Amino acid sequence: MRVVATAGHVDHGKSTLIRRLTGMEPDRWAEEQRRQLTIDLGFAWTELADGCGVAFVDVPGHERFVPNMLAGVGPVPAVLFVVAADEGWMPQSEEHLDALDALGVSEGLLVITRSDLADPGPAQEQARQRLRGTSLAGIPPVRVSGRTGAGMDELTEALDAMLHRLPPPDPDADVRLWIDRAFAIRGAGTVVTGTLQGGTLRVGDHLRITPTGLDAPIRALHALGTAEGSITAPARVAANLRGVDLDQVRRGHALITPERWLTTDVLDVRVHPAGDLPRELVLHIGSAAAHARARPLGADTARLTLAQELPLRIGDRALLRDPGGHLVRGGVTVLDVRPPPLDRRGAARLRAEVLSELTGTPDWTDELRRRGIVRAAELTAMGAAPPAGGRWLMSEQRRSELAARLRVVCAEHRSAHPLEDGMPSGAAIRALDLPDPALLADVADEAGIPLGGGRLGDGGSALPQHVARAVEVVRSGLREHPFRAPTAAELAELGIGDRELAAAERTGALLRLGPSLVLLPDAERAALPHLEELDEPFTLSEAKRALDTSRRVAVPLLELLARRGRTRRLPDGTHRLVR
Repeated sequence: MRVVATAGHVDHGKSTLIRRLTGMEPDRWAEEQRRQLTIDLGFAWTELADGCGVAFVDVPGHERFVPNMLAGVGPVPAVLFVVAADEGWMPQSEEHLDALDALGVSEGLLVITRSDLADPGPAQEQARQRLRGTSLAGIPPVRVSGRTGAGMDELTEALDAMLHRLPPPDPDADVRLWIDRAFAIRGAGTVVTGTLQGGTLRVGDHLRITPTGLDAPIRALHALGTAEGSITAPARVAANLRGVDLDQVRRGHALITPERWLTTDVLDVRVHPAGDLPRELVLHIGSAAAHARARPLGADTARLTLAQELPLRIGDRALLRDPGGHLVRGGVTVLDVRPPPLDRRGAARLRAEVLSELTGTPDWTDELRRRGIVRAAELTAMGAAPPAGGRWLMSEQRRSELAARLRVVCAEHRSAHPLEDGMPSGAAIRALDLPDPALLADVADEAGIPLGGGRLGDGGSALPQHVARAVEVVRSGLREHPFRAPTAAELAELGIGDRELAAAERTGALLRLGPSLVLLPDAERAALPHLEELDEPFTLSEAKRALDTSRRVAVPLLELLARRGRTRRLPDGTHRLVR
């Protein structure tokens, strides 16, 4: 199914044209039929000769109902632009063209209606001139009469050809269904309708309503008046929602695939055509209309702050309307849906320079380069999906910058805490302001700093000078008597506590057997020749005499030898060497 909107001045025969094409009445309200004036959006559909289904969104042409008209054309890729032969180009023709041009709609047909009442040639030429230089320049003309039916066959052929020119939507795209109508059916509950531009809807899907955030399970689906189990874009869709009250959803809301879209109320855009913007505007996209405050940045770029959050992506097209003057002020292309704050002097100027380089075409590598660190899911939600990867992505430049910073903070930590075994990873994460602890491993690897046990070993091996002198006194005593460990009191006299001993062990200066109990690093190897001279099995007392030491040293030393497989303790408490 394809979806097409109408456009044109009031009373130029748009609804009559739809009745002729579909045999359906697009005006839904009794007042519309009584006044023969389209007030709200109308919907009708038909099937062409080749089996291609087409749905029409009939929009009002009166200037008082421009917001309704914009809600109808916003999500639609093609248009029947209607101009009456007996009246020619009119004010609402111009406003509708401005809107379509701002939205970038480029496919359509120029339909000259009421050709039985006047020569259609002048109106056609006038319209062709007006369309020149817009997105609809050069669309094919067709002359018809809604009253007599003349030209309808030609219109159907031209319509069929136009529909086949439209690019195929992606059936696997993330769903964003702009809601243009919401109503309740007794016994079924709330029903919403909209134009599905991409993706697939299925009965049982759980979507989310923005901006309310409500969960919206799909109970039933209809397209072209027929119940369906699934509907693939493009299509006009009616979705029956379970558990959603009518007062919780309205036109301008959207049904979106959960966790796949960003909603934002601050965005940077390119404005076309470039020009001065009033401060207060209304942004129209899809069926939504949100009050916006504009802050110009560059010659053709601006920051918009919206009164409500909308699900937007890089590359989205929208239009800006002046609510006071009822004028379309131009179109916008969304450049950034997560822009940085402008809270520093000169930030706006620098931001304008960045935006001047952006095209509005989503590019995950460019987004990563500018942001430095970003969640992969957030890039996808922006419309710039990266290849399959980890939870977080980091640019090479940011990794290099953080690695250099890590070397500095590790050196500073070593200087401030010379006895610690490297820098705690938590402190490093805070110092680098990393959004996820898992990123530290990448940065440490880039910096060449080993990470393990919750600490960064920065390669520092030198003891503070005063500690090194005290340790050397201990080592000197142990060289004379290798197994006569200094007492805790002797160590304290030298100014050595557990932190200093731990640092000395890390540097390979001492071997710790326990709190305040140290020997030389080769004590294990040095003990074996003394023990080999004993008859086996030998007792603890015999080991003490052979090593010329105390029970305080002999017990933990024998335990160390047993743990390392040099000796074995027997059930009776004696010991035997392992050869």
